[in-house]
Amino acid sequence: MTQPIRWLQDEIADRMLQKLDIVKLDVRDILVIPDFPGNHHAALAKRFPRAHIHSVLEDNSSKLQLWIAKTRANWRSIFGGGKTSSLTHLRSTNKFDIPDNSVDLIFSNLLLQDLTDPKLFLRECWRVLQEGGLVVFSYLGPDTGKELRAIQSESGILQLKNLLSPWDMHDLGDALMAEQFADPVMDMEYLTLDYERPRLLLNDVEALKLANKNPHLDAEIGDLPKKLTLEIVYGHAWALGKHLAKSQDNVAYIDVNQIGRKTRTDSH
Repeated sequence: MTQPIRWLQDEIADRMLQKLDIVKLDVRDILVIPDFPGNHHAALAKRFPRAHIHSVLEDNSSKLQLWIAKTRANWRSIFGGGKTSSLTHLRSTNKFDIPDNSVDLIFSNLLLQDLTDPKLFLRECWRVLQEGGLVVFSYLGPDTGKELRAIQSESGILQLKNLLSPWDMHDLGDALMAEQFADPVMDMEYLTLDYERPRLLLNDVEALKLANKNPHLDAEIGDLPKKLTLEIVYGHAWALGKHLAKSQDNVAYIDVNQIGRKTRTDSH
């Protein structure tokens, strides 16, 4: 995402937090990915006032702006040892720069559509979440920008870019189960953006990474749509039973030393 679409990130973050209203979770450490200097810091600090915020920054984010946003929201996230890394590091290594079992909540807003393999992301979420932790996410679904497809095929001028991960909510739900997450909940909504000028639409198309940048595109295409559809997919799932070995052939194998330990089986 880039600055022109910052308002959308804040809007979707608000909706994600509203969906958490029914969830009870004791949070001491939060991983926000991607993190940006928006209004979500204040909302997270209000919801989880004792939590430390660990950040994976957008590639174009200012560390100073993010520091100011966190300071205004919650001083604990600054002086409590919250770690900061970058999306560049994640893309190059497929790893978060934080230890195993170190966070209670992962808050990921509009990222998965830009990753080549969301399964690697989910594996990292499983690794860093503590037992009983929660991953909450949103991303752009495959129907995003569907109005633009006819223009590309007719004119050849507008060069659309496929979402790196055009997964619908069923694909992601299946992936969560495959990565051992419990009680996944998925839902989806369509948002329709209306535009008065073609250039405004194209600015958002480029910011959402749906097409290659072309400053003269609005002059070259005479019949641009006046609206843009966004498919927003939401989901969350729990990290439960992390001490159990991964199942093989539909059978869960456990170490003899684990017998007798109490496991968490309550649902949310």
